[in-house]
Amino acid sequence: MTKKILIVGGAGFIGSHVNKALNQKDFETVILDNLSTGAKESVVRGEFVEGNFGDRSLLDRLFSRHNFDAVIHLAALTDVGESVRNPARYYKNNVADTLTLLDAMVDHKVDIIIFSSSAAIYGAPLSNYVKESHPAEPINPYGRTKLMVEKILDDYHAAYGLKSCSLRYFNAAGGDPQGEIKNFKKKENNLIPIVLRSLIDKTGVPIFGTDYSTPDGTGVRDYVHVMDVADAHILAMEKLFNEPGTFCYNLGNGRGYSVLEVIRAAEKITGLKVDAVKSARRPGDPATLVADASRAEKELGWNRQYPSLESIVEHAWLSYSTAD
Repeated sequence: MTKKILIVGGAGFIGSHVNKALNQKDFETVILDNLSTGAKESVVRGEFVEGNFGDRSLLDRLFSRHNFDAVIHLAALTDVGESVRNPARYYKNNVADTLTLLDAMVDHKVDIIIFSSSAAIYGAPLSNYVKESHPAEPINPYGRTKLMVEKILDDYHAAYGLKSCSLRYFNAAGGDPQGEIKNFKKKENNLIPIVLRSLIDKTGVPIFGTDYSTPDGTGVRDYVHVMDVADAHILAMEKLFNEPGTFCYNLGNGRGYSVLEVIRAAEKITGLKVDAVKSARRPGDPATLVADASRAEKELGWNRQYPSLESIVEHAWLSYSTAD
């Protein structure tokens, strides 16, 4: 029988691609999103429900009406700077509301959840390549909310048998290779969309630090294609269908690209010139931060379809070109 999945936050950037990937694998989906940052137009498959995942009465209605086989939880506030200025909002949304979701799952006997975690749980990296065994010492409230939920999931498995997998994203980027899912975001937090948006809005792009101990002096980061991230959610869920426990996996490209490499790739793909502005380093920014994703490769059988920087930039630009 076809399995039915509740995608919480399924109208957002990653969630909309997870939704499409699930439907391409013949899963049924119900998408719950309050559209605070997502766009209904990005939901190209499944049944859409507008609402807050911290609304227990809404959750009870959804769980009573549908026999969900699993939940994929991608709804979170993600602005690191805002989390420092207004931590209460982040602890309420990312932690307290997640507890409401988990309690509804337990009460309605839905025992599988895939959780959208983050590399932010690691804090300041102790090495260029970060494994899951790296100490978890987040340095901002956003990262702490993600780590708290991971710990809660461990406890809910021990007490209630809830099976979970936490996926620790590095920099998810790119877009739908078919151009069906459009990008409606107006505020960008990661480098690739910031660079591409600058070409649309004709604004400058600051380069924070040009004197790092990297091949070209600019910071090196791990960018992983959003469709590869989506595939990992399906593999993690299928693992939990067959194996109880709580698991965590890094999701990254496994190699890094510098700021200047991203800018050159954007210029090549678009044929436009990026207005790059040299700026001082930001406090706390490491020279290099790249995921060691070998555990996901080995245990989930995860293989990246789009590892090249040019593919990531090309598909991201396609989503902007169709949206504007």
